[in-house]
Amino acid sequence: MAPIDQFVSRTDAAGRPHRQPALSGPANIPWRYWCVGFILVLMPVVANSFVLFQIFGWAFILGMVGLSLMFLGGYGGMVSLSQMAVAGLAAYMVAVFGMSGVPQVSLGWPWWLAVPAALVIAVAFGSIVGALAVRTEGIYTIMITLAIATAFFYFVRQNYTIFNGFNGFNQVLPPQLFGVDWRQPVPIYYLTLGFATLAYFLVVYVSRAPFGLALQGVRDNPRRMAALGYNVTAHRIAAYAFASFIAAVAGILLVWLNAQVSPGTVAIGPAIDILVIAVIGGMRHPVGPFIGALIFVTIRTFALDILVSLGIPGERFQLLVGLTFLAIVFWSPDGILGLWPRFRQWLTSASSLTGDRGGKP
Repeated sequence: MAPIDQFVSRTDAAGRPHRQPALSGPANIPWRYWCVGFILVLMPVVANSFVLFQIFGWAFILGMVGLSLMFLGGYGGMVSLSQMAVAGLAAYMVAVFGMSGVPQVSLGWPWWLAVPAALVIAVAFGSIVGALAVRTEGIYTIMITLAIATAFFYFVRQNYTIFNGFNGFNQVLPPQLFGVDWRQPVPIYYLTLGFATLAYFLVVYVSRAPFGLALQGVRDNPRRMAALGYNVTAHRIAAYAFASFIAAVAGILLVWLNAQVSPGTVAIGPAIDILVIAVIGGMRHPVGPFIGALIFVTIRTFALDILVSLGIPGERFQLLVGLTFLAIVFWSPDGILGLWPRFRQWLTSASSLTGDRGGKP
């Protein structure tokens, strides 16, 4: 029995296997990737500070957390709801080891010590979560990771010695490197864009490396892979460690972007939001979570004005997110990325029917 999650699809609307472009060299990168990259690089020329900071900055960071979930779900067949907890732990550790507005708790280490320490602790935490979760399958994997994320949320909210309890940390600022204030809209945009791009290509590379191919084999048929001599459990735990690294980097960028971290960062709502982001964009390709994150952040940002204009209380912005989620999943279980193959299939079917009718006497 292959542990194929219900959110993961490896065929398009016509039943053909998804073919991912070969990105082994610049000459093999499709032209549409170059176009998107060119637009993103020049975005600060046409976009204002609000769009760069509140839309794209958040979209890149949440997209990275969603990318870590997509790697586990798309290539490993494991859906984890603890990725936001991993990102939040990295954010907290940067505040604890580095400098913040709570000097009685923060240790004041320089960033080049605080950041690696935060990454190591977050990856270790994610690996421990993976070691517990890989011994389950399907809905049980989702539930155990959700339970761990819930326990972590209540722990940081009640612990004042390390996590400063309900208040969390404020004034957690990025380092002043090369004389640049990295929290300004344009620098933080390029910083998040750069790390999001690196994370994307890293996932694409790993998915085509021997480890990634073995992980996909474990996803499809773990018994056969075990019979071939592969350590199924070790591959799954390693996948959690790799995904945790991506989520941890996103968590560090998140605390620098927001300049604060609190228990609300690792609450149950954000954990579910990451799943929604990954599913909306599509879990069959690494670019999906970034598309889903851009849609989610845009709706979250402008939903208040839309709802108020319609006479609906603004705090119900999750209503629009939920409706968007239901509409996309209903029309395309593969998310946004699955809409184009379905639309192309519909055009092919319509043209063939038109041709058949035209050929009748």
